[in-house]
Parts: sequence; C-alpha cells; structure tokens
Amino acid sequence: MSAEMKPVLEGITVLADDVPTLAKFYREALGMEPTVEQAHYVAFSGNALRFAIFSRAGMGPHTNDHPDYRRPFSGQAFELNFQCADAGEVAARFAHICAYGGTAVAAPKEMAWAHFTGFFADPEGNIHSLFADLSRV
Repeated sequence: MSAEMKPVLEGITVLADDVPTLAKFYREALGMEPTVEQAHYVAFSGNALRFAIFSRAGMGPHTNDHPDYRRPFSGQAFELNFQCADAGEVAARFAHICAYGGTAVAAPKEMAWAHFTGFFADPEGNIHSLFADLSRV
C-alpha cells in the first residue's frame, strides 16, 4: 500500500434508539439541514463532512448481527464540537439548544485553553460542546 493512500474521514454516524427525535433536535436546535430523511436514517449536509443518525437496531444486519447493537447503550462514546464566532453566539446558541430539547451539562464559561465553552446533552444523552476561540476574537 502506498504511503500516499490514506483513508479520508467522510462522515460521522451517530447510532440512536429514536432517530426521528434526535434528527428533529439537530435540525431545530442546531440548524442542520437534512439531505436524506428516512424512518431509520437521517443525513445532514455539512462542511465537507456528512453527519448522520442511524438506528442502533438497523446496524445489526450490516454487521453480522454483532451483539453490541442489541445491548442498551451506556456512557459517553463521542463528542461533537460546534464552533461559534464569539462568546455571545455561544451563550445564545446554548440557550436555544436547551429550549429545543438539549440538556445543559455545563453552562458556557471561559476556559483555561482560551475558549468560551458550554457543554450540552442531546436527547439521547450524548454530550457535546459549543465554543468560541477567544484568542481569535
């Protein structure tokens, strides 16, 4: 295999028990635009990266019925980071997310690494962050 041949990260798929509810959250709370909407799969357009939600149960047939897709999910497995223009946008978007079904985990505040960051959970409990890079403002 050539050293020049590297796989390219094309997308991220979040597995969900309730695809319609999670898709509605990402559409309404974060303004993501769906490009594919099916009962058990929704994909959103992005900045060269596809973000999708797929039913946990639906993954079984694609993975030789791997038992992990039948077990209830527990714990944090990934974090999405959403960058905002400034601290004011972080605060406003954080409030908007919480109004549309997100759960506040840690209110936005200035962090030691020069970010203004807040953490929220989506309706399936996945914890994500909103941030503004204060060193660029």
